[in-house]
Amino acid sequence: MDMVFHNQRDRMEILEVTQVAPTSNSPESTTEFRLPLTFSDILWFTSPPVERLFFYQLDELTPACFNSVILPKLKRSLSLTLVHYLPLAGNLKWPPNEPKPIILYNPNDGVSLTVAHSDADFNILSSNGVYDAAELHPLKPDLVTSDISASAIAVQVTLFPNKGFCIGITAHHAVLDGQTTTMFIKSWAHICKQGNDENSPLPPELTPFFDRSVIKGPDGLDMLYLNQWLATSGLDSDTSKKSLKITSAGGGAASDLVRATFEITREDFKKLRERVLPKLPDSGKEMHLSTFVLSFAYVTTCMVKARGGDGDRKVAFAFTADCRPRLNPPVSQNYFGNCNRPKFEVAKARDFLDENGFVFAVQKASGMVKDLMERWVLEGMERILSYSLDVLKETSESNLQIITVAGSPRFGVYGTDFGWGKPHKVVIVSIDKSGAISMAESRDGSGGVEIGLALNKHEMNNISWLFPRYV
Repeated sequence: MDMVFHNQRDRMEILEVTQVAPTSNSPESTTEFRLPLTFSDILWFTSPPVERLFFYQLDELTPACFNSVILPKLKRSLSLTLVHYLPLAGNLKWPPNEPKPIILYNPNDGVSLTVAHSDADFNILSSNGVYDAAELHPLKPDLVTSDISASAIAVQVTLFPNKGFCIGITAHHAVLDGQTTTMFIKSWAHICKQGNDENSPLPPELTPFFDRSVIKGPDGLDMLYLNQWLATSGLDSDTSKKSLKITSAGGGAASDLVRATFEITREDFKKLRERVLPKLPDSGKEMHLSTFVLSFAYVTTCMVKARGGDGDRKVAFAFTADCRPRLNPPVSQNYFGNCNRPKFEVAKARDFLDENGFVFAVQKASGMVKDLMERWVLEGMERILSYSLDVLKETSESNLQIITVAGSPRFGVYGTDFGWGKPHKVVIVSIDKSGAISMAESRDGSGGVEIGLALNKHEMNNISWLFPRYV
């Protein structure tokens, strides 16, 4: 039976566009703050931003309550939070006398905040059901970017009368990774929930760590990455033609994409382990069969099967690993910025399409994780960007299928409580531009994993049959 696809036209009204600056009562906000980019930041230099939405359900929320209570609290707490996260109030800049861009905060800088009113169906957009991917786009803010400047983040708060509200945050990938983005949002939520006390410090687990000297990699890796990015744009780092404009992956989201969320429960994981273990050779019994490996392998297999087609076509599958605990010495989880690396594999579609396709995917995913655990995590980083760019180029020129991962169950996004309860739904909008799947912990805390997908209708219809039955 085919799935029912919801298609509605959103009526969005922009109520306000303003700038929220760090509170002027703090001495930190009155001085310039500079933060250099590391090679791990430049690895994502012109990558598309990551766009997240947090839906909060308040069934009796009136415009009057939103404007007099919720919005002032969110603005005030955002201002207080930015004192601790000054780089996010600043911009990515490329001074003429600097070989590479920097993050620069100047007094009076701030974050762009859009306030909106929507008559779209909150229940559909915050559900697991299938709806047009484009329906979410009005809810996420856009970064302000140009050749000479790019904002670090942008925020939007959208009211759904008598249903709730949505907080959208768009993050520049060269400024912060998923770990840092989540830490910032949780800091904002913590300060808001605690009553916006400007004298109350952040708890240690939410206090950012800005020391760039802890990120040590091969010499010259930052400039190698920068020159490779500029080359893809036809620019030369030795000329004045330096640009901070962000690339658009694959030309943006396709117009026929639909979204849905599936859940792999704790019981599903038990079944998956029981299914794969008897089919592994004796040498494979010590495989890394974590919930991540099983999720990644399972969804990759389903997505390849949902597309079908020529068994000789290539499939590139990848995830990004947090390097903080794997560096020597380890880096604090509170480190602000990017500290991660992609891990790629390429295989033929037929490897996933046959009856042992899931076993093959588990072996590959497990090997990718074990390789990162057993080797120096930065090994081979000199080649990782050029390889990634080659894969992206091949994706646009052929029928290569690319599957990557955004988010992580480790981020605990459903614990982001601003004082009105935990989110009803958390969505990564930007997966509809990147070919990624999103992962988050199950909202009910049961140990499951939420999988977000953005696919064309045919593939989504196919995968809806595979998901409940393939387990």
